This record gives sequence, structure tokens and C-alpha cells, in this order.
Amino acid sequence: MPDDRMIKLYHPERCNKKERMVQMSRFKKLTHSIYECKYHHVFCPKYRHRILKDEIAEYCKSQIYHLCRQKELLEIIELNIQPDHIHIILSIAPKYSVSSIMGYLKGKLSLNLFQRYEKLGKRYWGRHLWSRGYCVSTVGLNEHEICEYVKWQEKKEKEIEQTQLAL
Repeated sequence: MPDDRMIKLYHPERCNKKERMVQMSRFKKLTHSIYECKYHHVFCPKYRHRILKDEIAEYCKSQIYHLCRQKELLEIIELNIQPDHIHIILSIAPKYSVSSIMGYLKGKLSLNLFQRYEKLGKRYWGRHLWSRGYCVSTVGLNEHEICEYVKWQEKKEKEIEQTQLAL
């Protein structure tokens, strides 16, 4: 049996006016459509080298925000940079494909990183910084849980590092 939340989401006529307004505010509008398209992406440097630390991680974070602002209707909901991978939850308009956005982010980000940090060019010859693939999943009604998971990842990584330092 579906829960009350699901019934109200798919049958707005069963909601009061206030509930309908809250539901509709989640959606974004284009000329001929309304949408809510959120995706959880994970991508890593080649060979999972732990290069995304300290200054490089901060620069990477600022560049991801900068690149997403350059594309209209692209919004970062959550971003977490680990030493060997990046978690990002994006709201992407239906006019963009997920693969084109990932190609754009990974391509521009690697160019900016190679330009600023020449030492990366020695480790990643051929100017291939990122692994070919990436992981993507859609974010639906469990958005809050996925955002919490992305935040939890960072805490877990710090706990592991502290444990290893204690040994």
C-alpha cells in the first residue's frame, strides 16, 4: 500500500490548497514544461589517485560552482569532494542530457586543473585526469536521505583517516 506522501504526489486533487502549493514549488518551469530532475553523480580521477586534497580540493570545488553557474538551469544541491572521488547532486533541466553535463564538467574541470597545477600533468600524461565513466542515479522522493549520505561520506572518510593516523 503506498504511503500518504505518494498518494498526494500523484493525486494532487486529494490535497488541500496549501499542500498543492508546496508540491508545485518543488518544480521548476520552462516555456512548455515543468520539471524536477535531480541526479546524484560520482566521478573519480584515473586510478583513484588521492589527488583531491587541500588546495586542489578547494580549487576544484570553486571551479565546479563556477562551471555550473555558466550553464543556465543547472543547480548544485550538494557537493562533497573526497581525496579520490567527487559526489555531486545536480538539478538539471530536461533540455540537457546527463552525459553532456558530465562531459562538460569533467572536461572543463580537468583543463582548469592542468593549467593551474602543472604537477598533475606529470602524473596524468596525455591530459586524461578523470576515469572514463561515472556513476549516476536519479534522486526522487528520497532526496533528503541521499543528501545526508553525501554528507556522511565525508565524516566517514575523516574517521578512517584518523584511525589510520592513530596506528
